[in-house]
Amino acid sequence: MTALLLWSPYVRQLVNWAVTAGSVLLCLFVLHSRLPGMELLGVGPNWPLIWVVAWSVKRSPWQGAFAGLVLGLIQDGLTSPDPTHTISLALVGMLTALLQKQRYVQEDFISVALIVFGMAVLAETVIAVQFSLQSSHLMAQSTYRSLAEIWGYHQRIALSSAILSSLWAPVLYYPLNRWWQLINNIEQMQT
Repeated sequence: MTALLLWSPYVRQLVNWAVTAGSVLLCLFVLHSRLPGMELLGVGPNWPLIWVVAWSVKRSPWQGAFAGLVLGLIQDGLTSPDPTHTISLALVGMLTALLQKQRYVQEDFISVALIVFGMAVLAETVIAVQFSLQSSHLMAQSTYRSLAEIWGYHQRIALSSAILSSLWAPVLYYPLNRWWQLINNIEQMQT
């Protein structure tokens, strides 16, 4: 911490941005990796969602929604934009910030894991709704999925994603939260 105090505010801000951007890139890189212990029924943790929750816990609803929007656009660029991840991640960011602002939850590992669990189910439900809407428009074609098939997959995917994401959330939340608290404390000391 003493080394950070000696840095100029501009250098400290650049390092903070680099740490934040680096954590986003790490989440996006790990999203497509299937390491041992990081998969359940063919589904891995939703790392962008975990990052959005970690970011939004101490931010305003608009900052959370914007972070979700940006990560959703990046994830759509890496995967398929149809269905989009922007709606679900923006909603997750906004709702997480609203939960924290209303003080329904205290901030600790268990509450963050529970928030991630609920938000993962919500995000997967938003994706399933988008698939359902697409399916209803594509019924004339022979390549559509039935609604029963979509919602059957949704149950498995949502539960698997929620369990794994909530279990892995502290791994990302703890170091990022400590870093952001450190930067915030230094800024408060110098004002």
